[in-house]
Amino acid sequence: MQARYLKSMSVLSLLLPAVLLLCAGLGAYYISPWKIPSILLQQEEGYAVLTMVRFPRVVLAALVGAALAISGACLQGLFRNPLAAPEIIGVSNGAAFGAAIWIVMFSNLMSLQIGLPIAAFLGGVGTVSLLWLVARSSGNFNVVTLILAGIAMNAIAGAGIGLMTFLSDDEQLRTLTFWLLGGFGSATWSMVLLILPFFGIGLFILWSLGSDLNAMSLGESEAFHLGVSIKRLRLKIIFGSALLVGSAVSVAGAIGFVGLVVPHLLRLWIGADHRWLLPASTMGGAMLLVLADLVARTVVIPAEMPVGIVTALVGGPFFLWLLIRYSREVLRGSL
Repeated sequence: MQARYLKSMSVLSLLLPAVLLLCAGLGAYYISPWKIPSILLQQEEGYAVLTMVRFPRVVLAALVGAALAISGACLQGLFRNPLAAPEIIGVSNGAAFGAAIWIVMFSNLMSLQIGLPIAAFLGGVGTVSLLWLVARSSGNFNVVTLILAGIAMNAIAGAGIGLMTFLSDDEQLRTLTFWLLGGFGSATWSMVLLILPFFGIGLFILWSLGSDLNAMSLGESEAFHLGVSIKRLRLKIIFGSALLVGSAVSVAGAIGFVGLVVPHLLRLWIGADHRWLLPASTMGGAMLLVLADLVARTVVIPAEMPVGIVTALVGGPFFLWLLIRYSREVLRGSL
């Protein structure tokens, strides 16, 4: 089993830089991925395109994908079912609602780039906290309750975003439209550096929870007897996931289904050991969203499709497949 995990992680570690180079080279202005190292070293033709346009976009997409995927893996472990993900249970929309409130109501008080991650983080924290309270109200984690609560959270956040849209002026409306569709068209190095500390703290918190989440999969009582502090674990996941999802939403908008698809596929491939699943989800999410962004900016050249549309086209059918696969368990509420 250990050899299987090591082999899987080795494959992902090799694929990630290859995918990043591939996506940095492909686009309306084609640059051979094989020539990228020499172009960077010798500052040949295409150097400015790579360093000022492609690399910031690829790096930002990788960070956002990693954040959404590991958040989804941790939320699935916390709620103990494969249907929990930031976008399904309303965390992404909650963070987007926080960002929308800041854009429309408070952007004149502080720089938009500084205040936006904070507002999105607070929106994500509030949503996860409410979900936890609702899911615990029946005495155990029932997947039907969780999904219905997620529908309610998405509806409430959607109504709030609609209200902010109604109250916004023309400039604010254009900004809000970006958050609703999701994308990396405005990616810059300054944007990457601004949200990098948030990502670093969130990833550091969640990466350390593998063993506790393994114990949690046996049930809260069993995890407690194995020495896991349930309250501390819950707070770490809520804080870390909200920090990551809020930061991701603040720079890319509410991109859906990455946190659902990636952890589940990797769980089927490498197994359910969270000590390996969490770093694997980080790399897998980075690759998936970088590839989705590549599709978004190349499929309708010279125009550009929002990345959220691409991920929804993949994730929507995948979510339906999950529901069909687990239909009996969902009806019994036993996941």
